[in-house]
Amino acid sequence: AAFISIQAFPALLDLPQGPEVSTVSCGSRHTAVITRSHCVMTVSAGKYGQLGHGDNTSSDQARRVEHLVAKGLRAEEVVCGPWTTYVRVLE
Repeated sequence: AAFISIQAFPALLDLPQGPEVSTVSCGSRHTAVITRSHCVMTVSAGKYGQLGHGDNTSSDQARRVEHLVAKGLRAEEVVCGPWTTYVRVLE
């Protein structure tokens, strides 16, 4: 199994080149951002599906939540709980 760095203290978040971040929310073990193009990107612990990628995989690399893009939804707000992520979207 791959080692995933999950830290209980602030750390730099590496995002792919390009997206400008407009909003950030942190849970107890994961982070979600909304880009200026209204996409959601998530990173870190995904054991409970809180990253929104349709699985329970954790990741050290921020990944775009493709389900929202495929549905044509624009993220407006993101709030991370201890094991959950809430995203308010517009169609």
